[in-house]
This record gives sequence, C-alpha cells and structure tokens, in this order.
Amino acid sequence: MSNTLERVSNIDSEQALELANKSEINPLLLQNYVNGGFCRYLGPCIDSVNPQTGKTFAQVPNSSEDEVAKAVAAAKQAFPLWSKTPKSQRSCILNRIADLIAARRETFAAWESIDQGKPLARARVEIERAESNFRYFAGYILHDEGAARMTDDNCLTYEHRSPLGVFALISPWNMPLYLLTWKIAPCIAFGCTGVAKPSEMTSMSAFLLAGVFQEAGLPPGVMNIVFGAGLPTGSALVRSPIVRGVSFTGGTATGLQIRKDTIEDIGKHLSLELGGKNPTLVFPDADMQEAVKLAATAGFENQGEICLCGSRIYVERTVFDDFVQKFVAYVSASYKVGERVGAVVSLAHYHKVRSYLVQAEKEGAHFALGEVPVETPAGGYWIKPTILTGVSTSSVVMREEIFGPVVTIAPFDAEEEAISLANDNPNGLAAVVLTRDGARMRRVAEQLEAGLVWVNCWLVRQLATPFGGMKSSGTGREGGSYSRDVFTTVRTVHLPM
Repeated sequence: MSNTLERVSNIDSEQALELANKSEINPLLLQNYVNGGFCRYLGPCIDSVNPQTGKTFAQVPNSSEDEVAKAVAAAKQAFPLWSKTPKSQRSCILNRIADLIAARRETFAAWESIDQGKPLARARVEIERAESNFRYFAGYILHDEGAARMTDDNCLTYEHRSPLGVFALISPWNMPLYLLTWKIAPCIAFGCTGVAKPSEMTSMSAFLLAGVFQEAGLPPGVMNIVFGAGLPTGSALVRSPIVRGVSFTGGTATGLQIRKDTIEDIGKHLSLELGGKNPTLVFPDADMQEAVKLAATAGFENQGEICLCGSRIYVERTVFDDFVQKFVAYVSASYKVGERVGAVVSLAHYHKVRSYLVQAEKEGAHFALGEVPVETPAGGYWIKPTILTGVSTSSVVMREEIFGPVVTIAPFDAEEEAISLANDNPNGLAAVVLTRDGARMRRVAEQLEAGLVWVNCWLVRQLATPFGGMKSSGTGREGGSYSRDVFTTVRTVHLPM
C-alpha cells in the first residue's frame, strides 16, 4: 500500500476535510496502479483542487505514453488467465470489492465531495450506486444465457461468447466513482482486463478504488488505473493497438476525437456515452406540485452536473405562469448553495457556465432566479441556481450543454409542438414527460429522440436496461446484456447432426 493511500483511507468526512486543508501546503501525491501495485511517479503533475475552497489539496500524475504502455502491457499479460477464470471466482471477487466499498462508504463519499464539489449527501448516494454496480454484474454472470437453434436440415447452431480483450475505460468528473465502476465492473465480470483513466480533475475515488482491488485479491494486471489528462494520457490509451475496446463517458468533442484516433483500427469496439441537453415536458394535466418537484430535481441535482439533467423545461402555455411561479419558489427554498447545491468542479468550468449566463443577459433573457456570477470567485466556485425565461430556441443557451445549475423554461401550445421542441437539438440522451394522461405517456415518450425517457420520475435505473443516447449523445448501449455485447465477442458455431 502507498503512503498516500494509508493517509487517505478509513477516515470519516471531518478527518478527510481536515487532511485536505492541511495538504494545501504539501499536497497529497497520487500514484498510478499498475500490475497490482502502486508506481513511484516523478513526472509532471496536475493540481487537484477542492472546488468548495479553490485550494489545491492533491497532485495527480499526468502519465506519459510510456507509463500508459506499461499499464496496457500489464493488462495484456493478465488477460489469458483472467479470461479463463471461472465465472464463480470472478463473481466472488466482484462481491468482495463491493463489500469493501460498502465498509468504506463514508471515506469514499468524503473524498468525492472534496474532490468534485458536490454535497456529502449526494456523494453518499453515488458511492452506494458504485457498490451496486459490482454486485449486479457479480450476479449477472452466474445466470447468463445464450441462444441455440436448429436449422431446417437438422444442424445445431449456438452462440459462443468470449471476452474481447484489453479495454480502455475513461470516465468523466461529474460522478467519478459511480461512472468509473459502471465500466470496470462489467469489464472484469465478463473476463476482460483493462486500463481505467478517471478525469484528471476528480481522481481521488479511483485512487481509493485501487487499494480496494489490491485488498480484494483482484489478480495483478486485471485492472490498472492511470491518471492524467486527455493529452497525453487518454489519447495514448485509446490509440494503443493492444486495446481492443474503448468505453468512454464524457463530452461530445472528446468522443469525436476518440473516433478520429481509432478510425484505422476497425476492429476496436467503441461505446461512447456523450453529452445531453435534455428536455422536460410539462402538460397541464400533470400533478403540478409533483411536476415542480421532479423538474427541479432533474434540473439542479448535483449542481446540474449530470448528463441526464433536464435543463430545457417546456410547459404548456395555459399553466406556464403558474408553473414558473411555483418552480421559482420551490427551487429557492429547496436548492440552497452550500446545502443541496455544491460548487461547480473547477475554475474553468465556472467560467464556462458564467459565459452562458453572460450571453443570456446580452440576449435579454429574464432571470427569474439567479444572476450572472462574479467574474473572479473568492473562496470556491459557487454558482446559484439560475432559472431563465424568454430565451430564443436558436440561442446557444438553449441548444448547448451548459452542465451547471442553469435551466431554461419556455412555453408550448400543443402536444405536437412540445415533441418538436424537445427533438430540436443535436443531442438525444434523455427526456422527462410529466402528465397523468396514460395515452399521452406512451404517445409522447415513443416519439422523443432520446435514449432514456422518464415519465413522472427521473434518474430511476434498472441495471439490466440499456443506457445510452441518440444523435450526438453517443453510440452503443451499456447495462446487463448490452454491457455483455460491449465486452465480449460472439461467434456462431454450427454442428451437423
């Protein structure tokens, strides 16, 4: 175990915060986890900043191509044995990993809050979901089924699946542990090996997870964790000819770059879950009290830094004014900065979110709640929940993913217009429909260009269902058998009778 890991493990939230504050002078140094051990790192580092204070508390390796190559080589070496390891043994290790995460839930949540800026309560929810990812796939592989058929000429055909190989697993900064484990758990469950790269802005929980792998007895090289930015680390990882698949969650621009970097390796599997600019449709027959609550939760949870957040709200004109009034009152009372609303992840992201609000102000949008934040923040990257009306449908504020505590509200006059407005966006990740009309639920939901549609709920997940988006929101699906399709290759075997 590394010295840094010893210091940050098995402590509660108050102890973690105290350690983070003390580390402003001598930051904690994270280390790559390769071939079952932590590597001494002497290269350039990236500052990891506590968004709630704006102070550096850790330094993250910006791993070179050579360091990535060592991790990939370790995964390649581990693959033959791990791919042949019985499913029952893989399942036991997955459950041990889940048990250790559960035992250290408070430690993981504390560092996730410090590292990403989210409230501690929100971090606890995400750690529980990370634990669930391992438990789900530990069970799935024990009950997996294939298909067998007979041809007309009495030939038995059956599907045979085998692990694909070494994977690059790259996750974003908004839900660091949850989204990283959504990739790691199925990767090792289905017999693949991998190299995981968390966001350079939120690496602490991945560092803690490496210690869990070591303690759980995951064989060396099966899962390696390297830290660093997209360049050079991420690019070197996805371009490696040894890597046979890439599972990426993050921005659309990065997803496009991954496609460019891998275009000549036609056999490399790509699963890309990209950005969203998701609509919430409010019809007049909805339970207005519940509609306000759900729309607010979908808009402002995790400071709006969830790819599934409903940042475009469309309300039928007959109830528009009433909805806006109640929505503003509810958000004002329920989403207070420093309580349910955390700090945005970085100074750069603070400026990005602010730039959209400056643009909205220039275009004459009405700030029903919130304001343009100060240009130079002091004491952390805090942005108040902001509700905008009067924004043009052609505005970048309405069309581009802001990824912050900002929502727009616009009216519509008919169901067909609501569907058209919802679909009028390059993205197609998620949508929310709020109505009590059973026929409308299906009629509208089945016409929305979104990979996930929630009716009168939000962020409800069953891990067997497909997760992914349409249009610019990505390619591929993950979850249950869909994750099996990502991490395995299938051949059809024909046996004549």
